[in-house]
Order: sequence, then C-alpha cells, then structure tokens
Amino acid sequence: MTGPPPPTPPDGTRARGQAAEALAEAHLAGLGYQVLARNHATRRGEVDLVCRDGDVICFVEVRSRASEAQGSPLETVTPVKARRVVAAATDWAWRNGKLDAALRFDVVGVVLGPDGPRFELVRGAFDAHGQPSI
Repeated sequence: MTGPPPPTPPDGTRARGQAAEALAEAHLAGLGYQVLARNHATRRGEVDLVCRDGDVICFVEVRSRASEAQGSPLETVTPVKARRVVAAATDWAWRNGKLDAALRFDVVGVVLGPDGPRFELVRGAFDAHGQPSI
C-alpha cells in the first residue's frame, strides 16, 4: 500500500521550475549539449534533462531560485535528491541501451533575478552513488 501523493507545489513554484528548465535547456544547447530527453521519471526518481555532451551522456538536475538571498540553488541538491536522479538516470540508460556509455551527473543552478537569469553549471556534480564530487 502506498501513501498519499506528494503535495503539489504552488503554481508559482511549478511555473518557476518549468521556466528554469526551459532556460537551462537553452543555456546547455548554447554550450553544445544535445538534449535527448526531458523529465524522465520513475517511481524512484526523476531527471530533468538527459543530454549528450560530446561522447558523454549527461543527466542534468536543474535547480532554481528567485534570488540568492537564501543561498545558491546548487545548495538545494541533497544526497537524497542526487540518489533519486541516479535512479532515474539508470532507468533511462537501461531503457535506451546506454548502460555502457560514459555517464555524468551535472547540475545547473538558475537564479531568476530581475536582471535576467544567471546560470551556474557544475559538470560531474555527483557520482553514480549520489555522492557529491564538489
């Protein structure tokens, strides 16, 4: 038996998250990443973007904040969140025949400030066990 579904974030939070993912996708494309999939979800987790960066398959977690008054959006990636991304990434790689490919876990922080978005990309932010690399 499963518990109740997780609470739905307020419309503002959901809209900000979707906007940040779209902005991060465009930012990564500008850096040469090719987007292969968006929002791959399983019962154990979700990965926001699956990309190719050269010969490497990158699983990208996008985190956003309206300002940095409460800290960087990158600080919101917990070990639990990282393990959920790894679980979804493993599922995607298995389903797409990429388990033997070079894999990497990246995080994009997006600050949606009044002067436009600011991005911070951390390549290899955590390993395949969800342990931080930074």
